Amino acid sequence: MTTIRDKLETILARLERRAAEERVFLRLYEDAARAAADAADARKRAGVSLGPLDGAIVSIKDLFDVAGETTLAGSVALRDRPPAARDAAIVRRLRQAGAVILGKTNMVEFAYSGIGLNPHYGTPGNAADPLRVPGGSSSGAGVSVAEGTSEISIGSDTGGSVRIPAAFNGVVGFKPTARRIPLEGVFPLSPSLDSVGPLAKSVQDCADADAIMAGEEPRPVQPCPLAGLRIGLPRGRLFSDTEPMVAQAFEATVSRLSQAGARLSEHDIDDLLEAMAQTTRAASIASIEAAEIHADWLTAKEAEIDPLVGPSIARSGAVPAPVYIRMLRDRRALAAAMDERLSAIDVLALPTTAISAPPIAPLEADEKLYHRTDWHILRNTMFGNQFDLTAISLPIPGCERPVGFMLVARHGQDRRLLDIAAGVEAMLAQGR
Repeated sequence: MTTIRDKLETILARLERRAAEERVFLRLYEDAARAAADAADARKRAGVSLGPLDGAIVSIKDLFDVAGETTLAGSVALRDRPPAARDAAIVRRLRQAGAVILGKTNMVEFAYSGIGLNPHYGTPGNAADPLRVPGGSSSGAGVSVAEGTSEISIGSDTGGSVRIPAAFNGVVGFKPTARRIPLEGVFPLSPSLDSVGPLAKSVQDCADADAIMAGEEPRPVQPCPLAGLRIGLPRGRLFSDTEPMVAQAFEATVSRLSQAGARLSEHDIDDLLEAMAQTTRAASIASIEAAEIHADWLTAKEAEIDPLVGPSIARSGAVPAPVYIRMLRDRRALAAAMDERLSAIDVLALPTTAISAPPIAPLEADEKLYHRTDWHILRNTMFGNQFDLTAISLPIPGCERPVGFMLVARHGQDRRLLDIAAGVEAMLAQGR
């Protein structure tokens, strides 16, 4: 029987063979991972288990603290910062659950993009097509799970940074309600919007990782019956300019849900989306908060920071404090209005991203195309963070390139959403 140590060694050997061109992982913890794998195997032989993540091969994004090393957040500008005094809260919880933490995965510098490029450490090629982007900002996380070098990868999601790489690489990505999972020891992008979420091959694996990170008791998901499920379709601005392949895959999935007895209806949220756009017209909340976080080094280390990232953050530092404070106040009111708007349905359904993963080369060569594509990719996911909702991306099988199907639920309805997603996942699996 294959042991956890055997499985780990197979992955490490694979990574060793490509070490000269490694772009998915930025750091490996070979010795610690071997010790954790051996301990998990020993427990298994003794008939003891710490739970569903005992012995799972897990990777973490390069913005989670690991004791004794500097957290770089995909940058080279932070190398002179002091090392972390202790593991991030979620890293401690994963270790206590028996997870085998393999290493840190690549990411967009400072988590500031949905595309996935990184000029310092190289861009991980998409798992389905290495010439295409991996999605960001948890780029290495999505590729690692899809290629099988991690069973679960932990990312962060501020505007879609778990769900986008999940969609682009054909895996499941879950964004919990913000602050349900502690942000202690997580290098921030935007404290108001940041959330921590898992990527995995199944809803169950995401649910297990989510529960452990949230300090809850893991439980088997209960796939929700699709018959009678109230699904809202927010057609309008979130469905415009959608790639035909993505639109076709989405409509085929919606048709199957209808045939399974789900109650689908148009559910307009465009007025709230427009109000949020007006509220944040001076700059995004994420960019304003990032400007404060990075203020001490944005100018001093400008030459070391990705030119696609640094100037965009710096511009938002000029937003006056009263504008920002009003922005946060208006956001709270709009989040309450969205919660009320969604009370009549169980979930919203829409494509995770309007397009499939685009080629890397044109985006590296054209800054205007890069920024235009970034906003297009982020459009469908970022409202989930702006309105403090919970959301999940499921892979639609049988597409030419990976396509994500996103379900969005009300604030705090995380477990209910996971059960609904498990029901949809089971339906999608029947069509393979």
